[in-house]
Amino acid sequence: MPSINTTKFLVLCLVWGLTWIGVKAGIQSVPPIIFAATRFIAAGLILLAYGWTSGSVHGISTKDISRLLCASLLMITFCYGPLFWGMQFIASGTAAVLEMSLTPLALLAFGFLLGQEVWNWRRVVAMAVGTLGLVLLFEHTATRPEVNSMTGAVAVSVAALSSALGSVIARPLIARYGSVLISGSTTFLGGAMLLLFGLASGDSPRTLVAFLWPWSAIGGWLFLIFFGSVAGYSLYLQLLRDIGPARAGSFAFVSPVIAVIVGVIVAGETVAVINIVGMVLLLFAAGVCLYAGKTEEKGVGQPEADLTPLIGKSCLASQSAGIRGRR
Repeated sequence: MPSINTTKFLVLCLVWGLTWIGVKAGIQSVPPIIFAATRFIAAGLILLAYGWTSGSVHGISTKDISRLLCASLLMITFCYGPLFWGMQFIASGTAAVLEMSLTPLALLAFGFLLGQEVWNWRRVVAMAVGTLGLVLLFEHTATRPEVNSMTGAVAVSVAALSSALGSVIARPLIARYGSVLISGSTTFLGGAMLLLFGLASGDSPRTLVAFLWPWSAIGGWLFLIFFGSVAGYSLYLQLLRDIGPARAGSFAFVSPVIAVIVGVIVAGETVAVINIVGMVLLLFAAGVCLYAGKTEEKGVGQPEADLTPLIGKSCLASQSAGIRGRR
């Protein structure tokens, strides 16, 4: 894997491994769907404004509009809506294991079905190892029978599958139009539809007024906009295009490790030996997923440094300085 993509992957894992801090700060006082939807809408507007002023956004062909709308719904609306709804019924650790284990496997499967990946059994075995690692890492929060619910588990699984399918559907668009336009469009459109879902499900319109939020929620919201979405989501789309769905999706095995380590350092959380074993398995799985069969990828476009002027320096600085592991 070219060094630029390795750097992007590490930055992505770091940024998305820290997003739980912003999420936790926000959803304590703001409805989760409203918090997520407004964050995506704001990030989309920022990305589109940047693309317009920099000249990197030139519009999209009418024949691609339906694909763009479909990708936006799948990657944002049908991902975060069921995810936050389902997490009401199951433990956070169970949700993490389900979502993080299904994401890379679904990206490989959908990529194979849509002709973007070559089936690779070494990756499948590595993903099984990664799933075991997730179970061991989150075993203390994933084994609470009083909160387990099949309904919640199905909703979280649908969220992971939706995001993966949307990612594969979006990949040709990223190759054709660049990550700025596609990340900006999908976050704005998906966020807008997610907002309608939140309001329809009973969230108060009053919660849309950000200046009524506590400062901790505003800080978390801004962090998620600029790091989780403008930087992280854009880097994910670039990796999706340049190294393929399965390899890009292996972030799901690294970000939780970063999240737990940061939790230990910042929040004083404790980890047991079994959790450390889980982290080792996760990193092993990520390594195999990244480098197994790397000559067999089916590419759709050439790499480009879409957002280097906007996020490159800040992301690299955060790399040298820092729901779990979720964007």
